[in-house]
Amino acid sequence: MSKPAMTSNRPYILRAFYEWITDNRCTPYILVDTHLPGVLVPQQHVNDDGQIVLNISETAVAGLTMDNYAIRFNARFGGVPTDIQVPVGAVVGIYARENGQGMVFEAEETPEPPEPTPPTSLGRKSAKKPALRVVK
Repeated sequence: MSKPAMTSNRPYILRAFYEWITDNRCTPYILVDTHLPGVLVPQQHVNDDGQIVLNISETAVAGLTMDNYAIRFNARFGGVPTDIQVPVGAVVGIYARENGQGMVFEAEETPEPPEPTPPTSLGRKSAKKPALRVVK
């Protein structure tokens, strides 16, 4: 019997470490490899190695979402609001600023998000007009 293919555990680990770091009243930072496709960060803040460190604490970002494909949020860089997107495969590590505790990841291919499915018949409008009738 063959083993079923499993999705990456990285997004689950990232969310768990984020929660652990914030529960301990520390500041979560992520280290990002900006060379990978899908990374949207301000390039003027990327270092010579193609990496950027981002503070993803509640006080530093707005609209933080961490799904199975990417980390997305809005942050200010030099006072300019900027939308950020980091595919989970581009996250090299997550750690607490205060003590460096966290996790470093090995290189991993970023999965593509699934294609949106077309609406089912539940989402379609009926060709027939709705009508009321009297029931006795």
